[in-house]
Amino acid sequence: MKRTRRVDDRTVLVDLHFGQAEVLGSYLLLGERPALVETGPSTCLDSLEAGLAEHGLRLEDLEAVAVTHIHLDHAGAAGVLCRRNPRLRVFVHPIGAPHLADPTRLLRSAQRIYGSSMETLWGEVAPVPAERITVVEDGQTFRIGGRVLRALDTPGHASHHHVYVDEEAQLAFSGDAAGISLPGCPVVRPPTPPPDLDLDAWDRTLDRLQSLDLRRLCLTHFGVRDDPPAVLRELRRRLREVEQLLLEGWRAGEDVDRLVERLRGYLQPEVEARCGRGAADRQELAANYRMNVLGYVRYFEKRLGPKTA
Repeated sequence: MKRTRRVDDRTVLVDLHFGQAEVLGSYLLLGERPALVETGPSTCLDSLEAGLAEHGLRLEDLEAVAVTHIHLDHAGAAGVLCRRNPRLRVFVHPIGAPHLADPTRLLRSAQRIYGSSMETLWGEVAPVPAERITVVEDGQTFRIGGRVLRALDTPGHASHHHVYVDEEAQLAFSGDAAGISLPGCPVVRPPTPPPDLDLDAWDRTLDRLQSLDLRRLCLTHFGVRDDPPAVLRELRRRLREVEQLLLEGWRAGEDVDRLVERLRGYLQPEVEARCGRGAADRQELAANYRMNVLGYVRYFEKRLGPKTA
């Protein structure tokens, strides 16, 4: 089974087969010093290795990896990769860097969300040696994989989120800042996990991304969209529609299970009608309804105080 597809002559999308195909990807930057954008979790290392092998590479051949943020589906394997490859460097947002070096708090937070599924979903999360971490500041350019990327601080989904822009190619590795959109399914799903969801910050992020001269968005979930303005407009609309939908139920005293059904009723019929049940199932793997609801509930509690019936 082929694991990769070409984005352009220097970039390859590696399908990490997170539960299913076309859910989670890593981008291989080709050249004399190959590199990755996103590691995925360590449960997907076999798929990553298979993808690299299709281009004559091993994990030990990589020079560096840039992670858009430190959530486990994006950066969970970074420490294991560093152990396998003693020269690998990891580029990361300044807020995320300490949690790569010591993932204790990150794992504690993830445990509250995923519970007994932690090992099955993410596998080993090893610390990244501090000397192998390179902190990248907002607006800073850095060379990786034979090209220059510019890091943009893009909070909203997470406070430790970067989008990496290849200005020459007019493409952006958008992590979760541009939402979830799967091949063959134009519906954009907002990924809104706790604890950092901030809709006002995300609005500013979308303003910033819309101001760029981009031809392509390289989404971690999943693949390439050639219509960045449409993706960003739809994500902005859906973030606010979901806010109003869930705020109504939260203010009425509905519990998380009822709020999950509200969100499912809003999005699931449209996705199934336009894209099929398979796409809906893959979106659920990429960002499940319960996690998304918990992000909004935390957001409401921080801004509005405890809910009242």
